[in-house]
Amino acid sequence: MSPRPVLKREIGLFGATALGIGAIIGSGIFVVTGIVAGIAGPAMVVSILIAGAIAIFSAMSVAELAACLPEEGGTYAYAQTLISPFAGFIAGWMWIFSNIFVGAAVSLGFAHYFATLFPSIPVKGIAVAICLIFLAINYLGLKGSVLFNNLLVTAKVLILLFFIAFGMGFFRTGNFTPFAPEGSAGVLSGAALIFFAYIGFARVTIMAEEVKDPEKTIPRSIFLALGISTVFYLLVSIVATGLAGAPALAGSGSPLADAIAITGSSWAGIAIALGAMVATASVLLTTILGISRIVFSMARSQDLPLLFGRIHPRFCTPHYAISATGACMIAALLLADLTLVVAVSTFAMLFYYLLANIAAFRLPGDHRRYPRAVPVVGALSCIGLMVFLNAESWVIGCIGLLIGGMWFLFIRKNSFPQHSQ
Repeated sequence: MSPRPVLKREIGLFGATALGIGAIIGSGIFVVTGIVAGIAGPAMVVSILIAGAIAIFSAMSVAELAACLPEEGGTYAYAQTLISPFAGFIAGWMWIFSNIFVGAAVSLGFAHYFATLFPSIPVKGIAVAICLIFLAINYLGLKGSVLFNNLLVTAKVLILLFFIAFGMGFFRTGNFTPFAPEGSAGVLSGAALIFFAYIGFARVTIMAEEVKDPEKTIPRSIFLALGISTVFYLLVSIVATGLAGAPALAGSGSPLADAIAITGSSWAGIAIALGAMVATASVLLTTILGISRIVFSMARSQDLPLLFGRIHPRFCTPHYAISATGACMIAALLLADLTLVVAVSTFAMLFYYLLANIAAFRLPGDHRRYPRAVPVVGALSCIGLMVFLNAESWVIGCIGLLIGGMWFLFIRKNSFPQHSQ
């Protein structure tokens, strides 16, 4: 038998943290802020805190799982080992399902900001082009991908710092009244949607096989990325509301650019538009990276066609997995609707993190880092947020679950009869 293909360990703490920040800070803060402002009003800052608190519990579960089982595939591997092969497959399937639409939405978000600078170019043409560019970057090698991601993360952090500092000079406290026009229901619905902005905190676990000293590096990078991103989310949302007010943000597909336009500075608007493009590009990079690696991992385990488990002889990347990822993402972006995509992606990722918490609950006592109550709270909070998502996201999410279940129980079983259970 040929040896099991393996990937090189090339990612250190800075790179792993940057991957997390790159996956978190992006379309959530530059695009979804407007959607949440229309639901929660100025109280979206509370929605952000609620979503961040829920993310922390799931992050703790993921961190102790990663320390115990530092394997490529993240919760796919954890659930497969600690719950069942079926649960593991569904975890991986829902990650792919969610992130294909995340990638489509991010590509379109980039295109919309690009179109504010060059309105004559078709939005979907830009979206397809940027998706192809980042597929090529991933195809040619991880080392270049991680280096490029570090540069993108640094650039967008600087842009957000500029937005906060410049916007504070035009801040109006009157924009915070009424604070919660839709009451607690609006705040909780806003928290459910803004969780979309946090879903990338465990991205590095998908690539655990490529991380140096994963038992220590992965947990540290998760908490660093989550903490840094939450601080930025709070500051940016407060400044954006203080500049433009929640009603103005709610009606915008580019809320931060519209908020900074209140200052009357055209160059500031251009800077923010460029920053949004950098941010969405960074998320697109890590999204493609993450999906291709979990497809690779699932193919290696014969849960997906074996073709996706092959590694390019020159570039040492899972090239077939990357190509399949790109084809699905481009197909999805041609039909993407931002609000629905956000809701469906959030549903799928909350289900994914629900399985992660269940897997963490089943960890043996000698491998536990936190009390068993942590994954219990994490699981219940994931279910609680799912309740506040719209009915369409439930329907589409459940269809995705059904298709995945049918593949595992019927098609995969017949295709790979010798797969070890």
